[in-house]
Amino acid sequence: MSTEMTAPPRTTGYLLLFRSTNWEQYGLSKDEIRQTMDKVNAWFDSLSATGKMVAAQPLMDEGVVLAGKKGDVVTDAPFAEAKEVIGGYVLLSVETMEEAVALAKTNPMFAFGLTTEIRPTASSCPHLYRAFSSLVEAVA
Repeated sequence: MSTEMTAPPRTTGYLLLFRSTNWEQYGLSKDEIRQTMDKVNAWFDSLSATGKMVAAQPLMDEGVVLAGKKGDVVTDAPFAEAKEVIGGYVLLSVETMEEAVALAKTNPMFAFGLTTEIRPTASSCPHLYRAFSSLVEAVA
Protein backbone atom coordinates (compact mmCIF):
# COMPACT_ATOMS: atom_id res chain seq x y z
CA MET A 1 0.00 0.00 0.00
CA SER A 2 1.22 3.43 -0.86
CA THR A 3 1.01 6.48 1.39
CA GLU A 4 0.59 8.64 -1.71
CA MET A 5 -2.29 11.05 -1.14
CA THR A 6 -2.24 13.24 -4.25
CA ALA A 7 -3.67 10.62 -6.62
CA PRO A 8 -6.97 8.80 -6.07
CA PRO A 9 -6.61 5.24 -4.87
CA ARG A 10 -7.10 2.56 -7.50
CA THR A 11 -8.39 -0.98 -7.10
CA THR A 12 -5.55 -3.49 -6.89
CA GLY A 13 -7.53 -6.70 -6.36
CA TYR A 14 -10.45 -8.15 -4.45
CA LEU A 15 -10.52 -9.69 -1.00
CA LEU A 16 -12.94 -12.49 -0.18
CA LEU A 17 -13.67 -12.62 3.56
CA PHE A 18 -15.25 -15.89 4.68
CA ARG A 19 -17.69 -16.00 7.59
CA SER A 20 -19.75 -18.79 9.15
CA THR A 21 -17.17 -21.40 8.26
CA ASN A 22 -18.11 -23.75 11.11
CA TRP A 23 -19.46 -26.42 8.76
CA GLU A 24 -18.80 -29.23 11.24
CA GLN A 25 -22.24 -28.49 12.72
CA TYR A 26 -23.87 -30.24 9.75
CA GLY A 27 -23.06 -33.71 11.11
CA LEU A 28 -21.35 -34.99 7.97
CA SER A 29 -20.06 -38.52 7.73
CA LYS A 30 -16.35 -39.14 7.13
CA ASP A 31 -17.07 -39.76 3.44
CA GLU A 32 -19.09 -36.54 3.16
CA ILE A 33 -16.29 -34.61 4.86
CA ARG A 34 -13.73 -36.12 2.47
CA GLN A 35 -15.90 -35.29 -0.56
CA THR A 36 -16.46 -31.76 0.70
CA MET A 37 -12.75 -31.22 1.32
CA ASP A 38 -11.97 -32.55 -2.17
CA LYS A 39 -14.38 -29.98 -3.64
CA VAL A 40 -12.92 -27.16 -1.53
CA ASN A 41 -9.34 -28.13 -2.43
CA ALA A 42 -10.29 -28.31 -6.13
CA TRP A 43 -11.79 -24.81 -5.85
CA PHE A 44 -8.58 -23.41 -4.34
CA ASP A 45 -6.44 -25.33 -6.85
CA SER A 46 -8.47 -23.87 -9.73
CA LEU A 47 -8.03 -20.31 -8.44
CA SER A 48 -4.31 -20.92 -8.05
CA ALA A 49 -3.84 -22.65 -11.43
CA THR A 50 -5.51 -19.76 -13.27
CA GLY A 51 -3.32 -17.20 -11.47
CA LYS A 52 -6.32 -15.48 -9.93
CA MET A 53 -5.43 -16.26 -6.31
CA VAL A 54 -2.70 -14.03 -4.89
CA ALA A 55 -2.96 -15.27 -1.31
CA ALA A 56 -5.26 -17.26 0.93
CA GLN A 57 -5.19 -18.19 4.57
CA PRO A 58 -7.53 -19.70 7.15
CA LEU A 59 -7.67 -17.89 10.47
CA MET A 60 -7.51 -19.25 14.00
CA ASP A 61 -10.59 -18.83 16.22
CA GLU A 62 -8.90 -16.64 18.82
CA GLY A 63 -8.06 -13.00 18.29
CA VAL A 64 -8.32 -9.53 19.74
CA VAL A 65 -10.27 -6.49 18.57
CA LEU A 66 -8.90 -3.05 19.45
CA ALA A 67 -11.10 0.04 19.46
CA GLY A 68 -11.23 3.50 20.98
CA LYS A 69 -9.15 6.58 20.27
CA LYS A 70 -5.93 4.93 21.49
CA GLY A 71 -6.84 1.33 20.74
CA ASP A 72 -7.28 0.79 24.44
CA VAL A 73 -10.68 -0.92 24.27
CA VAL A 74 -9.82 -4.58 23.88
CA THR A 75 -12.23 -7.43 23.16
CA ASP A 76 -10.85 -10.95 23.25
CA ALA A 77 -12.17 -13.65 20.94
CA PRO A 78 -13.62 -16.17 20.24
CA PHE A 79 -16.65 -13.97 19.86
CA ALA A 80 -20.19 -14.87 20.91
CA GLU A 81 -21.59 -14.24 17.44
CA ALA A 82 -19.80 -17.00 15.53
CA LYS A 83 -21.55 -15.96 12.30
CA GLU A 84 -19.54 -12.71 12.46
CA VAL A 85 -16.17 -14.41 12.86
CA ILE A 86 -13.97 -14.21 9.79
CA GLY A 87 -12.69 -17.73 9.23
CA GLY A 88 -10.33 -16.98 6.37
CA TYR A 89 -9.66 -14.96 3.26
CA VAL A 90 -8.63 -15.15 -0.37
CA LEU A 91 -6.99 -12.25 -2.20
CA LEU A 92 -7.90 -12.33 -5.89
CA SER A 93 -6.14 -10.71 -8.82
CA VAL A 94 -9.07 -9.99 -11.12
CA GLU A 95 -10.11 -6.90 -13.07
CA THR A 96 -13.69 -6.32 -11.87
CA MET A 97 -16.03 -6.78 -8.94
CA GLU A 98 -18.25 -8.83 -11.24
CA GLU A 99 -15.44 -11.31 -11.89
CA ALA A 100 -14.67 -11.51 -8.15
CA VAL A 101 -18.35 -12.17 -7.40
CA ALA A 102 -18.58 -14.84 -10.12
CA LEU A 103 -15.53 -16.65 -8.72
CA ALA A 104 -16.73 -16.35 -5.14
CA LYS A 105 -20.11 -17.86 -6.07
CA THR A 106 -18.37 -21.06 -7.16
CA ASN A 107 -17.11 -21.79 -3.61
CA PRO A 108 -18.58 -25.17 -2.60
CA MET A 109 -18.82 -24.10 1.05
CA PHE A 110 -22.00 -22.09 0.41
CA ALA A 111 -23.84 -25.41 0.83
CA PHE A 112 -22.72 -25.28 4.49
CA GLY A 113 -23.76 -21.75 5.43
CA LEU A 114 -20.71 -19.83 4.20
CA THR A 115 -21.08 -16.06 3.93
CA THR A 116 -18.58 -14.20 1.78
CA GLU A 117 -17.89 -10.47 1.84
CA ILE A 118 -16.09 -9.16 -1.25
CA ARG A 119 -14.08 -5.95 -0.93
CA PRO A 120 -11.82 -4.18 -3.40
CA THR A 121 -8.28 -3.66 -2.17
CA ALA A 122 -6.72 -0.25 -2.74
CA SER A 123 -3.36 1.10 -3.84
CA SER A 124 -3.56 3.69 -1.06
CA CYS A 125 -5.93 4.55 1.76
CA PRO A 126 -9.15 6.08 0.37
CA HIS A 127 -9.97 7.65 3.76
CA LEU A 128 -6.63 9.48 3.94
CA TYR A 129 -7.00 10.56 0.31
CA ARG A 130 -10.45 12.09 0.99
CA ALA A 131 -9.17 13.84 4.14
CA PHE A 132 -6.12 15.19 2.30
CA SER A 133 -8.26 16.34 -0.65
CA SER A 134 -10.60 18.18 1.74
CA LEU A 135 -7.61 19.92 3.30
CA VAL A 136 -6.26 20.99 -0.09
CA GLU A 137 -9.68 22.31 -1.15
CA ALA A 138 -10.07 24.25 2.11
CA VAL A 139 -6.69 25.93 1.64
CA ALA A 140 -7.27 26.75 -2.05
